[in-house]
Amino acid sequence: VQLVESGGGLVQPGGSLRLSCAASGFTFRNHWMNWVRQAPGKGLEWVSGINSGGSYYSTSVKGRFTISRDNAKNTLYLQMNSLKPEDTALYYCARVVRVVGPGLYEYDYRGQGTQVTVSS
Repeated sequence: VQLVESGGGLVQPGGSLRLSCAASGFTFRNHWMNWVRQAPGKGLEWVSGINSGGSYYSTSVKGRFTISRDNAKNTLYLQMNSLKPEDTALYYCARVVRVVGPGLYEYDYRGQGTQVTVSS
């Protein structure tokens, strides 16, 4: 199993970025996938998820971020608009094993991350 994120960078507040996660080594379409992030000095934070039932967002990003997937290309996406300095973090895609609680998940694989920095 391999998950490779890309698309991060430096952007001004109010700007946009589109993250991608290329998946390989497993049947991508069968799995619930999440985006999570980790800001400097903080723990891992769930951002968004997508499965056969729909897409889900944390309250901090709802209305600004959109998760999607292309099962034919084995790729997960995160469109991020209206970015804020507090969105600065290392963003990971992760394969969900089970739901632990609201906004809490257990993962078995996670990529190496892509850095998003929102600053003027």
